[in-house]
Amino acid sequence: MKAVLDTNIIVSGLNFPGREHDILDLARIGRFELYVSPFILDEVAGVLLRKFDWDTQHVARAVRLLRAWATVVEPKRTVSVVRRDDADNRVLECALEAQADYLVTGDRRDLLPIRLFEGARIVSSAEFFATATRA
Repeated sequence: MKAVLDTNIIVSGLNFPGREHDILDLARIGRFELYVSPFILDEVAGVLLRKFDWDTQHVARAVRLLRAWATVVEPKRTVSVVRRDDADNRVLECALEAQADYLVTGDRRDLLPIRLFEGARIVSSAEFFATATRA
């Protein structure tokens, strides 16, 4: 099972206990194939620095760990599905390039309403966790 985690899921998982943290643990142990793009990694780093006041060493370590757990893809196609927040299009491009089964997001306004994009189901962390832990 291939999945792309939106920046908000990764950042939550790195900062707080709970489902998003558990999803990162599932990626770490190989329960699913995690895919990220350079854009997602850069966005995660920026949010950790600006909004969570992480120091650069901790951010670099987190990005190294994500790279170790994930396959980094460089999207070849550009999409313009979300008009309000172009960054969401970069996440969709990652899902497209990875041929992901799932795009996991907390974005109720723009991404979750799409529900399906080029074969990738767009789901909440709760939906994905239930799927990933199903026996």
